[in-house]
Amino acid sequence: MWILRWLLNTFILMLVAYVVPGISFSGFWPALITSAIFGLINATVRPLMIVLTLPINILTLGFFTLIINALMFWLAASIVKGFYVANFAAAFWGALIYWIIVTVINYLFEDRPTKVKVKSIK
Repeated sequence: MWILRWLLNTFILMLVAYVVPGISFSGFWPALITSAIFGLINATVRPLMIVLTLPINILTLGFFTLIINALMFWLAASIVKGFYVANFAAAFWGALIYWIIVTVINYLFEDRPTKVKVKSIK
């Protein structure tokens, strides 16, 4: 299941690169590696950054998280050869569009408990 999610995230990253000017991949393999690195960054560095910037995040009612997401996107671009982000604006819009698409897909394919109908006894 995680391989399917990894490929789906890779496809979403490639879609973001197609839509947002200033973001590009040199091929499929850099996109696949970027997807893995981006997942690792979001699992390790991002929570630490959110905790460290908690006062700013509270003052901005959570909007500073968008800046953190853009910085994590930009960090992935600095690590992976073949993934290019031209500037902070491209990183911001790329991270925002990526987040929206991933959130919608996670909502659509989320495991929800099924409702069970109980017959009443008369």
